[in-house]
Amino acid sequence: MAVVYEKSKLLTDTPLHYCPGCTHGIIHKLVAESLEELEAGGKAVGVAPVGCSVLAYNYFSCDMVEAPHGRAPAIATGLKRALPDGVIFTYQGDGDLAAIGTAETVHAATRGENITVIFVNNAIYGMTGGQMAPTTLPGQVTQTTPYGRDVTKAGFPVRVCEMLSTLSGVAYAERVSVDTVPNIRKAKAAIKKAFETQMAGKGFSIVEVLSTCPTNWGLTPVEALQWLRDNMIPYYPLGVYQDRTANKKGVF
Repeated sequence: MAVVYEKSKLLTDTPLHYCPGCTHGIIHKLVAESLEELEAGGKAVGVAPVGCSVLAYNYFSCDMVEAPHGRAPAIATGLKRALPDGVIFTYQGDGDLAAIGTAETVHAATRGENITVIFVNNAIYGMTGGQMAPTTLPGQVTQTTPYGRDVTKAGFPVRVCEMLSTLSGVAYAERVSVDTVPNIRKAKAAIKKAFETQMAGKGFSIVEVLSTCPTNWGLTPVEALQWLRDNMIPYYPLGVYQDRTANKKGVF
């Protein structure tokens, strides 16, 4: 019988700890498939900091390194400089990347560190109980904004791709979503391109993935997908925000 679908060999058989309806599992799958198709699994090293993805080392069969909260880009920088032929990626949530890790992210990007960042944006702190995150939408209810995020007091959400796209060291930045099958296919193409960008020595690449958090949003998995479409995508438009991959290395 012909094999129609086979799970990536870069994923282990460990049951996922993520909540029902969480789309981290889909994103893991896309990362693993992209690395396998690029025949990069043997030289891939992932970096997972504190957050819902803290146990990612259980799910990927490539080498994985734990990082302190927010410090994944700094750890990845050291790994890439020590292993220049390695395919180094970080897997970070919005609380990690856009709050405590903002400085590491921005400076790794502006230096043009040749690493790939997989940035999962679900607009909330997931692991710690649903507090407001840097990406929480205006008016969004969280544990720490029970009346909705008030931008006059808490400021506006951080649009990471838009911000990083202004930096000369960023070779590729795209925002995608995993709410529908067509969008999942586009997300995989973006993740694969980000790895290709690194393997070609072009510089810093980031893929921001809009994701759901049904548990902390207080919604069913199906409702959460619709909430993402109705609320997150209008505020965080999908698309390519920077693409310097056609240029020669170091020429912007």
